[in-house]
Amino acid sequence: MVSVMALWAPILLAAVLVFVVSSIVHMVLPYHRTDYRKLPSQDEIGDALRRFNIPPGEYMLPKPDNMAEMRTPAFMEKLKKGPVAMVTVMPSGAFNMGKNLTQWFLYSLLVGVFAAYVAGRALGPGAEYLRVFRFAGTTAVTAYAVGLIPNSIWLGRSWGTTAKSMFDGVLYGLVTAGCFGWLWPR
Repeated sequence: MVSVMALWAPILLAAVLVFVVSSIVHMVLPYHRTDYRKLPSQDEIGDALRRFNIPPGEYMLPKPDNMAEMRTPAFMEKLKKGPVAMVTVMPSGAFNMGKNLTQWFLYSLLVGVFAAYVAGRALGPGAEYLRVFRFAGTTAVTAYAVGLIPNSIWLGRSWGTTAKSMFDGVLYGLVTAGCFGWLWPR
């Protein structure tokens, strides 16, 4: 067994490298540029929504008040008439990328801690590189990639967008696995 504290170096290095790889994926590579589509007449839609002063949060349209209402003809008509949407309203103004990037880095540290815990409980000091890679990598891929699937199942996110993000998650998991395999205590 290896303690999580003994694995601080691969946890930290993996988080830094995942941060760098994710920056390259999102700023250099073109495949995420089609993840979101532009609403038709977006200026008019923005003007129409602005007058409601909707606070930041997650919304559903139409949204029933209870389960019984979902079965009423009036609610069924709303669904049929559309639009049917799940909307995330964010605060107005410029994106606070510093906050988002900090949270992403902290998440990467958390994934590293879980990878350290799982691998550290399964393996002892001096474990072979590929065994460490397998345990840390499986844990990290689960955190970065597999957890995205419910977004398509329940929230209507495009399966194509989810697949691209899962590909990224596999990359991040492999980077994490490599760091753990390389820096595993001998």
